[in-house]
Amino acid sequence: MIITSLNDLPQTSVSHNPEIKKKVMLRFGDLPHLTNFSQAYFASGQISPAHSHQDMCEVFFVESGAGIIRIDEQEYPLLPGNCYAIEVGEVHEIVNTGADVLIITYFGLRV
Repeated sequence: MIITSLNDLPQTSVSHNPEIKKKVMLRFGDLPHLTNFSQAYFASGQISPAHSHQDMCEVFFVESGAGIIRIDEQEYPLLPGNCYAIEVGEVHEIVNTGADVLIITYFGLRV
């Protein structure tokens, strides 16, 4: 069993944009196929630039805030309570378009 608490975790930088902070609850190797289970905090205007993964899928759950996610050049609103699953090879970008912090809980799965 692994137990973590967001309150006890340090903030680190997101690899695609070091200005964006995250807390990592589970890391690669903690569970089979899981690359990470984290919560990211996007300040107003911050962007995780377009990229894709050839070896993993990602799932994003919007906790609070507002923004957009571009998936293969198509734009979708990021709304609290919505979940977005990104397939292997899909190019994706996240932008905080709101005035408040955009909080996204996400995880990756190795394929």
